[in-house]
Amino acid sequence: GLLSVIQRLKGSPEQELRIILLGLDNAGKTTLLKRLASEEVSTITPTQGFNIKSIHSHGLKLNVWDIGGQRSIRPYWRKYLGSTDLLIYVIDSADQKRFEETGQELAELTEEESLTGVPLLVFANKQDLVTAAPAAEIAEGLSLHTYRDREWQIQACSALSGEGVQDGMNWISSQIMNRKK
Repeated sequence: GLLSVIQRLKGSPEQELRIILLGLDNAGKTTLLKRLASEEVSTITPTQGFNIKSIHSHGLKLNVWDIGGQRSIRPYWRKYLGSTDLLIYVIDSADQKRFEETGQELAELTEEESLTGVPLLVFANKQDLVTAAPAAEIAEGLSLHTYRDREWQIQACSALSGEGVQDGMNWISSQIMNRKK
């Protein structure tokens, strides 16, 4: 279509990336995915299994795998990690009772061999709620500063309103551009 004509004119094929979108159930992963795909976010149901969307952003084709976060599904996360270019981890900033659980899941994920050195974007979601913890506090609680084997970023956002989401996408884009150099 038109996109391929434009790319031929530009002379560079669109780069494809595999992004895994993880986090506990009810963190806002599917809402975030729909927001990234410019889809309606008013009716979201819990993900049973996974959703895959291809999103075009900054001249990149992002194949995003949104995998359910229910406790029964989490053991299967590892099966999807191969060939991952970037990990997006979504946290419900207002659900402070689950911070320890989500931190433990993230720590285990980053120890996976297939994710060694893979950049990590943490979306501190639901910042529109009054009970939301600030992103800096969440970063501290997750000990993100100890992650020395990869680039990482925490981004405050609201998947519902879209606030902060584009900033996260800009960080992803800059990570990819830096890798190309």
